[in-house]
Amino acid sequence: MMAIRAQSEGRGEQSLLELRRPQSGGAPSRDVAGNSQPSVGAEQEIVRARAPAPREHPPGERRTVEAPPEREDQHVEKDQQRGDEPRGSLLRRRPFTFLMGLVLFVLMTAGGYLYWDYARHFESTDDAFVAARHFPIAPKVSGYITAVPVTDNQHVAAGDVIARIDERDYLNALDQAQAQVASAEASIQNIDAQISVQQAQIRASAAQVDQAQAALVFAQQQATRYQDLARTGSGTVQNAQQWTSQHRQQEAALESAQASLKVAEQQLESLKAQRNSAVASLAQANAQRDQARLNLSYTTVTAAQAGRVVNLTAAAGQFAQPGTNLTMFVPDEIWVTANFKETQLDAMRPGQPVTLEIDAYPERAIRGHVASVQPGSGTAFSLLPAQNATGNFVKIVQRVPVKLVMDNLPKDVALGPGMSVVPTVRVDPAPSLYERLPSLYKQLRAWL
Repeated sequence: MMAIRAQSEGRGEQSLLELRRPQSGGAPSRDVAGNSQPSVGAEQEIVRARAPAPREHPPGERRTVEAPPEREDQHVEKDQQRGDEPRGSLLRRRPFTFLMGLVLFVLMTAGGYLYWDYARHFESTDDAFVAARHFPIAPKVSGYITAVPVTDNQHVAAGDVIARIDERDYLNALDQAQAQVASAEASIQNIDAQISVQQAQIRASAAQVDQAQAALVFAQQQATRYQDLARTGSGTVQNAQQWTSQHRQQEAALESAQASLKVAEQQLESLKAQRNSAVASLAQANAQRDQARLNLSYTTVTAAQAGRVVNLTAAAGQFAQPGTNLTMFVPDEIWVTANFKETQLDAMRPGQPVTLEIDAYPERAIRGHVASVQPGSGTAFSLLPAQNATGNFVKIVQRVPVKLVMDNLPKDVALGPGMSVVPTVRVDPAPSLYERLPSLYKQLRAWL
């Protein structure tokens, strides 16, 4: 390796360059920095050359002096010197940065504690949905639909008409039932008249019985008198026999009158039985008339409670069968079913306040309360409940449905079953440190 030395003797003088070339016989050595050094005792060939004379500059021109480039070994020496110097602590070198980091750490720690202390007063879940007892509306009688005065998603009040069915057949059935009622009433009136006649006949028969009894008494007295006269010889035997026969005839007449009275009384009982049958027929006719009137009312399908018409399928001219769904109906009474984990129910009780965030209306703040907690997990009441007694068992945290009732249900938005809700239940009524900060601040100001 070659080394070049440049010496400047002064302005206007030439520089002498020396070029040392190691001989091929010796091997160069390297220093610590990795620079090649000629081996000791090796012959060196020195080549001297004279550098060109510097260019003379005019008197008024500025001269730029370029510093010679630093060698690699000089950089290494400076780095070693810089590393050997003692370094101060971070607080001495950057005190402002250290203090700012310390303040930021304290603030983050305090904020994290405030958040943890505030969040532990609440229980929340994203497995919650709006629920309602929605049901299909279907007619009870068959017929062609003549009118559908509602449309999809329309809100209706209790008693509003949803569909009308052709009522002509049911009007005819009602007229027939009313005619049967009138016939049964006329039959009862006829029997009542017969009963009145029979009661008069009974009274006449009773009078005949009384008359026969009186004639029998007289015949008996006459027969006794003439028998006494015939026995004493004062009267004839013929008269005695005649009144004895008359006495027997009066006894037979009395028995006949009594039998006629019994027959009249039996006929009265028969008429009373016929009247009872007519009364039963009238009741049956009234029931048929009421059923016909009820079937006629079924031709008008109405809403049993306030709610919304959903998924309407009824149309005018359609033939409706009993039980065929005309529309789905969602009542106004809705709530939220929140499926909390069973590990979140330790402090949850009915009546605790709830904040509800509905995904469809995130800007709405809806308040509510816990209505009830289902006594059992959701899978226990499913169609195919889990059978943990069979096969291998893996414990899984179960979810329990909790019913949440909305206190300030908004009227200007559409809420229905299945909409996602994020409820937050306050399970600890005690105020957190974050909530007590304003009062603590006021107490501190009053103390100061």
